[in-house]
Amino acid sequence: MLFSLFVICAGKAIESRLESKNPTRLMVEVDIQIPSAFDPFAEAKESGGAGTKEYVHIRIQQRNGKKSLTTVQGLRKEFSYEKILKDLKKEFCCNGNVVQDKELGKVIQLQGDQRKNVSQFLISAGLVKKDQIKIHGF
Repeated sequence: MLFSLFVICAGKAIESRLESKNPTRLMVEVDIQIPSAFDPFAEAKESGGAGTKEYVHIRIQQRNGKKSLTTVQGLRKEFSYEKILKDLKKEFCCNGNVVQDKELGKVIQLQGDQRKNVSQFLISAGLVKKDQIKIHGF
């Protein structure tokens, strides 16, 4: 779309014309384009910016009695889940395994309530940032 803008000049050089009640009018054409469909998140989606960050979900599942299971999902696919699991098991003295899920992908399972420990481990190892972790459960 093209809009026209009318400007009345009131500069010192044309003061005499304004005093004679005959103002000088200049027509200036300004080329302004108004987008019909604007997506404010289009740039973030393309660049993989902060708006599209993937969360790492740390959940607890109650088993029978006092037994519980901690699950970690959402880690990047390029990480070696088996090596991360090995370090987690060694660090927290618990058992665990990697489960392949159809919808969620690979999920790390650990025995016991290890939510805080796992989140601190992932941050200190530099695998994820603190604002990318979501801790679920009671």
